[in-house]
Amino acid sequence: MKNIDNIAQILERNAALWPNDTALVEINPQELENRHTTWREYSLIEPSAFEAFRSEITWGEFDAKANRFANLLLSRGFRKGDKVAILLMNCLEWLPIYFGVLKAGCMAVPLNFRYTSDEIRYCLDLADADALVFGPEFTGRIEAIAGAMPRVKLRLYVGGDCPSFAESYAAMASYCSSKSPDVKMTSDDDAAIYFSSGTTGFPKAIVLQHKCLVHSCRTEQAHHGQTKDDCFLCIPPLYHTGAKMHWFGSFLAGGKAVLLKGVKPEWILRTASDEQCSIVWLLVPWAQDILDAVERGDVKLEDYNLERWRLMHIGAQPVPPSLVKRWKKIFPNHAYDTNYGLSESTGPGAVHLGVENTDHVGAIGVAGYGWQTKIVARDGITPVKPGEVGELALKGPGVMKEYYKNKEATDEILKPDGWLLTGDMAEERDGFIYLVDRAKDVIITGGENIYPVQIEDFLRSHPAVKDAAVIGLADERLGEIAAAVVSVKDGMTLGEEELSKFCLDLPRYKRPRKIIFAEVPRNPTGKIEKPRLRKMYGASSLVAKQNGLA
Repeated sequence: MKNIDNIAQILERNAALWPNDTALVEINPQELENRHTTWREYSLIEPSAFEAFRSEITWGEFDAKANRFANLLLSRGFRKGDKVAILLMNCLEWLPIYFGVLKAGCMAVPLNFRYTSDEIRYCLDLADADALVFGPEFTGRIEAIAGAMPRVKLRLYVGGDCPSFAESYAAMASYCSSKSPDVKMTSDDDAAIYFSSGTTGFPKAIVLQHKCLVHSCRTEQAHHGQTKDDCFLCIPPLYHTGAKMHWFGSFLAGGKAVLLKGVKPEWILRTASDEQCSIVWLLVPWAQDILDAVERGDVKLEDYNLERWRLMHIGAQPVPPSLVKRWKKIFPNHAYDTNYGLSESTGPGAVHLGVENTDHVGAIGVAGYGWQTKIVARDGITPVKPGEVGELALKGPGVMKEYYKNKEATDEILKPDGWLLTGDMAEERDGFIYLVDRAKDVIITGGENIYPVQIEDFLRSHPAVKDAAVIGLADERLGEIAAAVVSVKDGMTLGEEELSKFCLDLPRYKRPRKIIFAEVPRNPTGKIEKPRLRKMYGASSLVAKQNGLA
């Protein structure tokens, strides 16, 4: 499709060309465990139980569901530009509801499923949400703030046993027309509000236009060559740009996608095998768990048919080179790619390594399809020399329109000439961009800059280390010191003396001065929750201020 005014046109095209082809599959392996049934026996259980485990919709059904929801919104007085918040776990209803919002000319406002009641209310208020669609997992949280959402004039519940303070989504939508509503939209129209991850403080509301979403589709397909025959395995939460925008390449090609509700290694491998998935996007912890399970013998690759799995790519966080080397050893036939992006640039793809560049593992890559990159000095304008560390800046059709109702924050990172400052420190070597660290995470010890990602990658190369995070703690003499929070692989032991000896291969100023053995907290998109760690382990007010926490 060459001339696309809005992303919903792609759905309508898919429904017209392939109305009876499978568009989305939902796999819920927890249902099997609840019923004490093995995966291999699921086809023998009764139809109703089978549908709880595996369900699917065609492109025709997908489009019809989206149209019904769009017409429901229009029948209730919603108009172009109104905001509809979506608070759902991954499920078959998620994407039809999202596209229904867009078809009505409204703005979709996906919410993080981990938000507390207060955080939900904060984001609803910030986005000026007019409606809320939520699932059963959130009934208690919504009930707690039901009387404090005066602007939210429509509350729709997706599931059985609808609470008294909401209306049934299924009951309301079933009475509406399945024909596409006549709402005119252009590529410059606002399409969605996404929230920043909140790893550096309160989330900000990011406004994306239809042209941002459409370009994301084209970027993803240009990078990974999705065709109609590809099957995309989607595991991360759909509220985040990462999961949805990676799916966009398959969406543009009309390929099938599988929504897996669970991250256990055997569930991922079994789904990839049974559904014949060809593209799988993983977060670092999930890839790590798969490798550990294979190496321990907990899962045996000969039990799965993974011949169609052609591409494994990772994004949302720095990827340890040691993990990629391990992966290629166990899965030598997989093409590998990593993508870099942020919600302000419509998710992944602004920078990508490229499947042809696996000899540059460790780099985040080169400018993505339709994108420009540069690394700038502190003034946010002047490019630094190759090999020097500066802030990564991006320019392209996927750059956000603004932070909603926050001109000051918008002006800080979005320059008049269209360049977006990412807040990530990077350097260019041999034509490839290497991510060094978040600008706010840089540790200054004795006048030397320490970039935690470099130390974290080193620590993860120890055979007993499962994950690692490095934060700065106050020190009277040095200003700050590097403290490492380390989690150990299951079934293995590791002590401070052994790890400190391992760190002797690091330059002295980069060696962690404090080692803490504990779990490394990550948000749903895999990013380390550094503010949480600083709070847990006593970052001083000075360090907190330097890192954007005070």
